[in-house]
Amino acid sequence: MSSEIAISCKGVGKAFQLYLKRNDQLYQALFGRWKQFYHPHWVLRDVSFDVRRGETWGIIGRNGTGKTTLLQLICGISKPSHGDISVSGRIAPILALGAGFDLELTGRENALIGGAILGLRRKEIIPKLPSIAAFADIGEFFNQPLKMYSSGMTARLAFAVCAHADADILIVDEALSVGDATFAKKCDDYIRNFAEKGTILVVSHDLKTLEELCDNVIWIDEGRVAAVGKPADVITAYRRAFNITKLVTAPRLVV
Repeated sequence: MSSEIAISCKGVGKAFQLYLKRNDQLYQALFGRWKQFYHPHWVLRDVSFDVRRGETWGIIGRNGTGKTTLLQLICGISKPSHGDISVSGRIAPILALGAGFDLELTGRENALIGGAILGLRRKEIIPKLPSIAAFADIGEFFNQPLKMYSSGMTARLAFAVCAHADADILIVDEALSVGDATFAKKCDDYIRNFAEKGTILVVSHDLKTLEELCDNVIWIDEGRVAAVGKPADVITAYRRAFNITKLVTAPRLVV
Protein backbone atom coordinates (compact mmCIF):
# COMPACT_ATOMS: atom_id res chain seq x y z
CA MET A 1 0.00 0.00 0.00
CA SER A 2 1.44 3.35 -1.05
CA SER A 3 1.66 6.39 1.22
CA GLU A 4 0.70 8.62 -1.71
CA ILE A 5 -2.59 10.50 -1.26
CA ALA A 6 -5.21 9.48 -3.84
CA ILE A 7 -8.11 11.62 -2.56
CA SER A 8 -7.78 14.64 -0.30
CA CYS A 9 -10.64 16.73 1.10
CA LYS A 10 -9.76 19.81 3.14
CA GLY A 11 -12.52 21.80 4.83
CA VAL A 12 -15.04 20.92 2.12
CA GLY A 13 -18.48 22.47 2.30
CA LYS A 14 -21.40 22.46 -0.10
CA ALA A 15 -24.47 24.70 -0.07
CA PHE A 16 -27.34 24.68 -2.54
CA GLN A 17 -29.20 27.84 -3.43
CA LEU A 18 -32.88 27.78 -2.43
CA TYR A 19 -35.16 30.34 -4.08
CA LEU A 20 -38.44 31.16 -2.36
CA LYS A 21 -39.98 33.22 -5.16
CA ARG A 22 -40.37 32.41 -8.84
CA ASN A 23 -38.29 35.32 -10.15
CA ASP A 24 -35.56 35.27 -7.49
CA GLN A 25 -33.22 33.13 -9.60
CA LEU A 26 -33.43 35.67 -12.43
CA TYR A 27 -32.83 38.53 -9.98
CA GLN A 28 -29.82 36.68 -8.59
CA ALA A 29 -28.35 36.36 -12.08
CA LEU A 30 -28.95 40.06 -12.82
CA PHE A 31 -28.30 41.72 -9.48
CA GLY A 32 -26.40 39.10 -7.48
CA ARG A 33 -23.31 41.32 -7.22
CA TRP A 34 -25.23 43.69 -4.96
CA LYS A 35 -27.85 41.55 -3.22
CA GLN A 36 -28.44 37.88 -2.40
CA PHE A 37 -31.83 36.54 -3.48
CA TYR A 38 -31.46 32.95 -2.26
CA HIS A 39 -31.15 31.10 1.02
CA PRO A 40 -28.13 28.76 1.30
CA HIS A 41 -28.92 25.19 2.29
CA TRP A 42 -25.74 23.60 3.64
CA VAL A 43 -25.46 19.90 2.82
CA LEU A 44 -21.80 19.49 3.84
CA ARG A 45 -19.67 21.51 6.27
CA ASP A 46 -15.93 21.32 6.94
CA VAL A 47 -15.36 17.75 5.73
CA SER A 48 -11.70 16.74 5.81
CA PHE A 49 -9.99 13.37 5.21
CA ASP A 50 -7.23 11.79 3.14
CA VAL A 51 -7.45 8.47 1.30
CA ARG A 52 -4.09 6.92 0.47
CA ARG A 53 -3.52 5.03 -2.75
CA GLY A 54 -4.59 1.41 -2.42
CA GLU A 55 -6.94 2.00 0.51
CA THR A 56 -10.66 1.25 0.63
CA TRP A 57 -12.81 3.74 2.53
CA GLY A 58 -16.47 3.44 3.41
CA ILE A 59 -18.87 6.30 4.05
CA ILE A 60 -21.83 5.74 6.36
CA GLY A 61 -24.62 7.90 7.67
CA ARG A 62 -28.37 8.34 7.61
CA ASN A 63 -30.20 9.22 4.40
CA GLY A 64 -29.97 12.89 3.50
CA THR A 65 -26.75 13.61 5.38
CA GLY A 66 -24.69 14.49 2.28
CA LYS A 67 -22.94 11.20 1.46
CA THR A 68 -23.83 11.11 -2.25
CA THR A 69 -23.18 14.84 -2.55
CA LEU A 70 -19.66 14.23 -1.25
CA LEU A 71 -19.09 11.56 -3.92
CA GLN A 72 -20.34 13.94 -6.61
CA LEU A 73 -17.89 16.61 -5.45
CA ILE A 74 -14.98 14.17 -5.54
CA CYS A 75 -15.98 13.02 -9.04
CA GLY A 76 -16.16 16.61 -10.25
CA ILE A 77 -19.89 16.41 -11.04
CA SER A 78 -20.42 19.37 -8.72
CA LYS A 79 -18.10 21.96 -7.18
CA PRO A 80 -17.70 22.65 -3.46
CA SER A 81 -18.88 25.96 -2.05
CA HIS A 82 -15.65 26.15 -0.07
CA GLY A 83 -12.66 23.99 0.71
CA ASP A 84 -10.32 22.02 -1.54
CA ILE A 85 -10.56 18.59 -3.16
CA SER A 86 -7.64 16.96 -4.96
CA VAL A 87 -7.68 13.60 -6.74
CA SER A 88 -4.64 11.77 -8.09
CA GLY A 89 -5.58 9.21 -10.73
CA ARG A 90 -8.41 8.32 -13.10
CA ILE A 91 -11.82 7.89 -11.47
CA ALA A 92 -14.50 5.37 -12.45
CA PRO A 93 -17.71 6.69 -10.86
CA ILE A 94 -20.30 3.97 -10.20
CA LEU A 95 -22.98 6.61 -9.60
CA ALA A 96 -25.34 8.45 -11.91
CA LEU A 97 -25.02 5.41 -14.16
CA GLY A 98 -25.85 6.26 -17.75
CA ALA A 99 -25.42 10.02 -17.40
CA GLY A 100 -24.32 11.35 -20.78
CA PHE A 101 -25.83 8.46 -22.75
CA ASP A 102 -27.92 9.22 -25.85
CA LEU A 103 -31.23 7.35 -26.17
CA GLU A 104 -31.06 7.40 -29.97
CA LEU A 105 -27.65 5.73 -30.14
CA THR A 106 -26.91 2.03 -29.75
CA GLY A 107 -25.35 0.43 -26.71
CA ARG A 108 -22.10 0.07 -28.65
CA GLU A 109 -22.08 3.78 -29.55
CA ASN A 110 -22.96 4.78 -26.00
CA ALA A 111 -20.11 2.62 -24.72
CA LEU A 112 -17.79 4.76 -26.83
CA ILE A 113 -19.36 7.91 -25.33
CA GLY A 114 -19.11 6.55 -21.79
CA GLY A 115 -15.47 5.63 -22.27
CA ALA A 116 -14.70 9.09 -23.61
CA ILE A 117 -16.38 10.69 -20.59
CA LEU A 118 -14.12 8.57 -18.38
CA GLY A 119 -11.05 9.83 -20.23
CA LEU A 120 -10.40 6.94 -22.60
CA ARG A 121 -9.39 7.57 -26.20
CA ARG A 122 -11.33 5.96 -29.03
CA LYS A 123 -8.41 3.68 -29.89
CA GLU A 124 -8.40 2.50 -26.26
CA ILE A 125 -12.16 1.86 -26.11
CA ILE A 126 -12.74 -0.01 -29.38
CA PRO A 127 -10.65 -3.10 -28.44
CA LYS A 128 -12.60 -3.26 -25.15
CA LEU A 129 -16.06 -3.33 -26.77
CA PRO A 130 -16.37 -7.15 -26.94
CA SER A 131 -15.43 -7.42 -23.27
CA ILE A 132 -17.84 -4.58 -22.34
CA ALA A 133 -20.64 -6.36 -24.20
CA ALA A 134 -19.85 -9.64 -22.43
CA PHE A 135 -19.76 -7.96 -19.00
CA ALA A 136 -23.07 -6.13 -19.58
CA ASP A 137 -24.62 -9.40 -20.80
CA ILE A 138 -27.54 -7.76 -22.63
CA GLY A 139 -27.24 -9.85 -25.78
CA GLU A 140 -28.26 -8.33 -29.10
CA PHE A 141 -29.51 -5.21 -27.35
CA PHE A 142 -25.89 -4.05 -27.33
CA ASN A 143 -26.42 -3.12 -30.98
CA GLN A 144 -29.89 -1.60 -30.47
CA PRO A 145 -30.82 2.02 -29.57
CA LEU A 146 -30.76 2.82 -25.88
CA LYS A 147 -34.42 3.92 -26.03
CA MET A 148 -35.30 0.21 -26.25
CA TYR A 149 -33.48 -0.57 -22.96
CA SER A 150 -34.97 -1.04 -19.53
CA SER A 151 -33.41 0.99 -16.72
CA GLY A 152 -31.64 -2.15 -15.53
CA MET A 153 -30.10 -2.78 -18.95
CA THR A 154 -28.88 0.82 -19.11
CA ALA A 155 -27.27 0.43 -15.69
CA ARG A 156 -25.64 -2.84 -16.77
CA LEU A 157 -24.09 -1.14 -19.79
CA ALA A 158 -22.89 1.82 -17.76
CA PHE A 159 -21.36 -0.39 -15.06
CA ALA A 160 -19.64 -2.46 -17.73
CA VAL A 161 -18.09 0.69 -19.22
CA CYS A 162 -16.86 1.82 -15.79
CA ALA A 163 -15.40 -1.63 -15.17
CA HIS A 164 -13.25 -1.24 -18.31
CA ALA A 165 -12.05 2.31 -17.68
CA ASP A 166 -8.59 1.24 -16.43
CA ALA A 167 -9.29 3.45 -13.43
CA ASP A 168 -7.10 4.05 -10.42
CA ILE A 169 -10.01 5.03 -8.16
CA LEU A 170 -13.46 3.48 -7.92
CA ILE A 171 -16.30 5.60 -6.51
CA VAL A 172 -19.40 3.57 -5.61
CA ASP A 173 -22.87 4.62 -4.47
CA GLU A 174 -24.89 1.58 -3.43
CA ALA A 175 -28.22 3.32 -4.04
CA LEU A 176 -28.12 2.11 -7.64
CA SER A 177 -29.72 -0.99 -9.09
CA VAL A 178 -27.74 -2.87 -11.70
CA GLY A 179 -29.86 -5.90 -12.42
CA ASP A 180 -30.61 -9.38 -11.16
CA ALA A 181 -28.77 -11.43 -8.56
CA THR A 182 -26.37 -12.99 -11.07
CA PHE A 183 -25.23 -9.62 -12.41
CA ALA A 184 -25.14 -8.19 -8.88
CA LYS A 185 -22.65 -10.90 -7.91
CA LYS A 186 -20.54 -10.09 -10.97
CA CYS A 187 -20.43 -6.43 -9.88
CA ASP A 188 -19.74 -7.39 -6.28
CA ASP A 189 -16.85 -9.63 -7.37
CA TYR A 190 -15.45 -6.84 -9.56
CA ILE A 191 -15.49 -4.38 -6.65
CA ARG A 192 -13.78 -6.84 -4.32
CA ASN A 193 -11.11 -7.66 -6.91
CA PHE A 194 -10.54 -3.96 -7.58
CA ALA A 195 -9.99 -3.42 -3.85
CA GLU A 196 -6.91 -5.66 -4.01
CA LYS A 197 -5.07 -3.27 -6.35
CA GLY A 198 -6.91 0.06 -6.51
CA THR A 199 -8.43 2.78 -4.34
CA ILE A 200 -12.13 2.63 -3.47
CA LEU A 201 -14.51 5.09 -1.85
CA VAL A 202 -17.94 3.56 -1.26
CA VAL A 203 -21.19 4.79 0.27
CA SER A 204 -23.16 1.92 1.81
CA HIS A 205 -25.64 0.97 4.53
CA ASP A 206 -24.29 -2.58 4.38
CA LEU A 207 -22.26 -2.32 7.58
CA LYS A 208 -21.10 -5.94 7.53
CA THR A 209 -19.60 -5.62 4.05
CA LEU A 210 -17.90 -2.33 4.94
CA GLU A 211 -16.34 -3.87 8.04
CA GLU A 212 -14.95 -6.72 5.91
CA LEU A 213 -13.86 -4.63 2.92
CA CYS A 214 -12.65 -1.26 4.23
CA ASP A 215 -9.43 0.00 5.75
CA ASN A 216 -11.21 3.05 7.21
CA VAL A 217 -14.77 4.33 7.56
CA ILE A 218 -16.00 7.92 7.76
CA TRP A 219 -19.35 8.67 9.40
CA ILE A 220 -21.17 11.74 8.05
CA ASP A 221 -23.97 13.14 10.21
CA GLU A 222 -25.94 16.26 9.29
CA GLY A 223 -23.24 17.20 6.78
CA ARG A 224 -20.32 16.99 9.21
CA VAL A 225 -17.75 14.31 10.03
CA ALA A 226 -19.02 12.59 13.17
CA ALA A 227 -16.20 10.03 13.30
CA VAL A 228 -13.42 8.60 11.16
CA GLY A 229 -11.20 5.60 11.80
CA LYS A 230 -11.08 1.82 11.75
CA PRO A 231 -14.34 0.18 10.57
CA ALA A 232 -15.05 -1.73 13.78
CA ASP A 233 -14.70 1.39 15.94
CA VAL A 234 -16.73 3.77 13.75
CA ILE A 235 -19.45 1.26 12.93
CA THR A 236 -19.85 0.35 16.60
CA ALA A 237 -20.26 4.03 17.51
CA TYR A 238 -22.73 4.50 14.64
CA ARG A 239 -24.82 1.50 15.68
CA ARG A 240 -24.95 2.68 19.28
CA ALA A 241 -25.94 6.21 18.28
CA PHE A 242 -28.96 5.03 16.32
CA ASN A 243 -29.70 1.83 18.24
CA ILE A 244 -28.94 -0.38 15.25
CA THR A 245 -29.01 -3.95 16.53
CA LYS A 246 -27.99 -5.77 13.33
CA LEU A 247 -24.85 -5.38 11.26
CA VAL A 248 -26.72 -5.70 7.96
CA THR A 249 -29.42 -3.04 7.74
CA ALA A 250 -29.79 -2.78 3.99
CA PRO A 251 -29.45 -4.81 0.78
CA ARG A 252 -26.00 -5.89 -0.34
CA LEU A 253 -23.40 -3.43 -1.56
CA VAL A 254 -24.53 -3.88 -5.15
CA VAL A 255 -28.17 -4.91 -5.69
